Amino acid sequence: MKDSEKKKIFVGLSGGVDSSVAAALLIGQGHEVTGIHLKCVNVDGCAERDADDARRVAEQLAIPFYVFDLEREYRERVVDYMVRGYEAGITPNPDVMCNKEIKFGLFLARALELGATHVATGHYVALREKEGVFSLYAAKDGNKDQSYFLWTLGQEELAHCLFPLGDITKPEVRAIAGKLGLVTAKKKDSQGICFLGQVSAVEFLKGYIPERKGTIVTDMGEEVGRHDGAEFYTIGQRHGLKIGGRKEALYVSGKDIGKNTITVAEGASHASLYASKAMLSDMSFVNPITPSRYPMKVRARVRYRQPLANATLEAPKKGVSELIFDEPQKAVAPGQSAVLYATDGEMIGGGVIM
Repeated sequence: MKDSEKKKIFVGLSGGVDSSVAAALLIGQGHEVTGIHLKCVNVDGCAERDADDARRVAEQLAIPFYVFDLEREYRERVVDYMVRGYEAGITPNPDVMCNKEIKFGLFLARALELGATHVATGHYVALREKEGVFSLYAAKDGNKDQSYFLWTLGQEELAHCLFPLGDITKPEVRAIAGKLGLVTAKKKDSQGICFLGQVSAVEFLKGYIPERKGTIVTDMGEEVGRHDGAEFYTIGQRHGLKIGGRKEALYVSGKDIGKNTITVAEGASHASLYASKAMLSDMSFVNPITPSRYPMKVRARVRYRQPLANATLEAPKKGVSELIFDEPQKAVAPGQSAVLYATDGEMIGGGVIM
């Protein structure tokens, strides 16, 4: 590699196998790599082990290693955002906010200040560049694709980002880690919301939001149970209702924070669980020229891992865009992200469901 092609890269080492292999691949390409562990909020007590694993990987790869303490900023920008959202009766997505504010906000800014040309992470997403314009695509490994969580990124951020795992699969990542003898090679993946680990969202929220008993009713007004607070439930939720004796499973179809009531529908195909459209705020597009194509035929995902659905995005009115589905979609929850793709897998942007 020519010196002019050599990048100075700060890799976010989380302590997991994905970021470990991302760093290894970039070293193999001849770049100057530094490992950075982000100290953020952690609830389930695994932070110390993750930091230690990140340090050990850096030692194995023979690269410099530093810790950025972002705990205060993470609490203000991610944790507080999540709690405020649930208090208001919506279902916020803290992982999207973590990427926007922390990984590709503060981490990126600090890395550039310290002389890095790029930051890299172990996200499963493919980055493409053509004539100076950057695009994001769904990862080769459809089971691990994380493009859904990166819809807020634009050209300014992507010009300084690298995603080495976009074109390889998880089994290949494990194999590379094993071949290199990395200490994270067989480490289990983290599950759920990034900073909660094994702690459930409801268990965490009850430390911030007081419990208040309320009623669970059907769409016909029949009272069928009690709950601990409407704030702790989300549209489409099935588990945790603690109601038996029904022919079919019950799902949350609505909630009223003011009245502290939860409405449920019986059966996964109940009409009240489906929406023909969604109103979106805070729209963001990877390529700023994209909005010139309204009305826009897109493929949309209103929750992580949901199959893509054909839809039309209308031009915004007073800052609000209407997303109309070709077929009604299940569990369209206010506060969650609606992420939009082109037919070739390009992730073109997204917005917050109102």
